[in-house]
Amino acid sequence: MSAASETSSPLYGTYARADVRFERGEGVWLVAEDGRRYMDFAGGVAVSSLGHGHPHLVEALKSQAEKLWHVSNLYEIPGQQRLGERLTAATFADKAFFTNSGAEALECAIKTARRYHYAKGNPERFRIVTFDGAFHGRTLATIAAGGQPKYLEGFGPKVEGFDQVPFGDWEALNAAIKPETAALLIEPIQGEGGIRVVPREMMRRLREICDREGILLVLDEVQSGTGRSGRLFAHEWSEIRPDIMAVAKGIGGGFPLGVCLATAEAASGMTVGSHGTTYGGNPLAMAVGNAVLDVVLEEGFLENVRDRSLQIKQALASVLDRYPDVVSEIRGEGLLLGVKAVVPNGALIAEMRRHGILGVPAGDNVVRLLPPLVITADEVREGMERLEAAVAAMSASNTAKAG
Repeated sequence: MSAASETSSPLYGTYARADVRFERGEGVWLVAEDGRRYMDFAGGVAVSSLGHGHPHLVEALKSQAEKLWHVSNLYEIPGQQRLGERLTAATFADKAFFTNSGAEALECAIKTARRYHYAKGNPERFRIVTFDGAFHGRTLATIAAGGQPKYLEGFGPKVEGFDQVPFGDWEALNAAIKPETAALLIEPIQGEGGIRVVPREMMRRLREICDREGILLVLDEVQSGTGRSGRLFAHEWSEIRPDIMAVAKGIGGGFPLGVCLATAEAASGMTVGSHGTTYGGNPLAMAVGNAVLDVVLEEGFLENVRDRSLQIKQALASVLDRYPDVVSEIRGEGLLLGVKAVVPNGALIAEMRRHGILGVPAGDNVVRLLPPLVITADEVREGMERLEAAVAAMSASNTAKAG
């Protein structure tokens, strides 16, 4: 969007939008108004887990839309009961609270952790330890939890109750845990922070610390969950069980949906009237969420995610070897992958777009690759050819400038 059109737009100027407008999607493809086709390795920032126009999701939404959209949580919603039962059966959790977004799921997780200690007679235990580089949302509480100055600037005093420690600094972590500490909050894979995978041994050690200190382990799997890592949830790679977990993005396949999952013990303080939502868990969202699970829980689905991940990583390793002036590192698990760039990541994303493939920027000068979990081997090959062409163009430009 040009500066002139940005000034005249009725929209908040909070996004530097690319000058492209999409009018329809087909699987891994997005089609712009001018007819140009792009391979979508952005996925609406890890949201479009089953690609665009997936027939099962479309049918679920259309069928429910003809029946009932909204009634509120003053009444029983059968789709909520079904999705809650399926999620708790497939995970560590006993209880679910449905929301519209990841930030709301994190808000619920934070409140659940604080309320747990309050109900146990320890209201002083409300502080939550988080980790540098984290991103937990854009509400006042979640930007405080993330602790990144660029998101906190200009919004008044930081919400009290969050203590950030350096990623992997055990001495700082132990020092941060005090009698007022209620929980640790961490993303098993930092998405916005640059696709930083928490080592499995670190996850296990965090679980041990929480057990020792009598505090809760809260996971943010908004981006890494619902099959994105090659497991249903990324913490499964570490073989640990959290107490509370926030989920969103891919669980709705493109429809706004989030959920806070918790053990019965962790959720024991969330009694009638302690929390609520008007839209959360509405019949439309529940129909789509159940449809997403129908696909993701199919036999062999996650195996395909892992196979396509290996295929992409092998292709990226070749790109890394041949173009070290453009790419310096490959990161991630499953189809939550990152390319650490030598050139500015925004420039690489723009060049990728010129070659018909979309990516997402992240911290630490990383380009995120978040293709649909249903991507085929042939589509991966074509996507990697386009990515390599973009990297080659950047390398040639570097050589020309040096000359």
